[in-house]
Amino acid sequence: MDESSVARRIEINGIVQGVGFRPFVFQLAARHALLGQVANTAEGVSLELEGPSRSIDAFIEDLTRKKPPLAHIVEVHQHDIPLAGYTDFRITPSRAAALRATLISPDVTVCEDCRRELFDPKDRRFGYPFINCTNCGPRYTIIDDIPYDRPKTSMRHFKMCALCQAEYDDPMDRRFHAQPNACPDCGPRVAMHDHLRRTVPAADPIART
Repeated sequence: MDESSVARRIEINGIVQGVGFRPFVFQLAARHALLGQVANTAEGVSLELEGPSRSIDAFIEDLTRKKPPLAHIVEVHQHDIPLAGYTDFRITPSRAAALRATLISPDVTVCEDCRRELFDPKDRRFGYPFINCTNCGPRYTIIDDIPYDRPKTSMRHFKMCALCQAEYDDPMDRRFHAQPNACPDCGPRVAMHDHLRRTVPAADPIART
């Protein structure tokens, strides 16, 4: 059996931004020992893969069968390309374009993992109303432009603390590349204001309301 490497470009459209799709692709490529890259584009997600043809075929099968729960794949186009000699697999910067044709996920209710953290007094996000991960949280209401990346959302105003950044950078963390990632130390907070927009002092604005 021929095990020599081939290269293939795969273009995916649908709800594939803001749903943990690039982290999923990253982990799936590692599982199949494939090299290459993945990026958000104005049309969806684009990836290049290098490895044995049968491994790429298995990757494509898993791509649709094991996709993240919030992802919805509409189209998958693939074609052969010349080998580029990748030495690893990585998430690369997003690519913008004049034509915008991708779909964006709606905001999604809190997932069970985040819910457990929310009500765990020992968790650093205990009681944090803006808790989220790649499987839940805001999407449509925070986006300003596509491709969907933090600098193109309202979260650009909040710099992640060291702990949140570590989660964002860890391929094995469920908040890997979660664009709304935040915590009480670095993210948005709830405040109360009166009808003249003056701040109303309140230790717990939600309870006070």
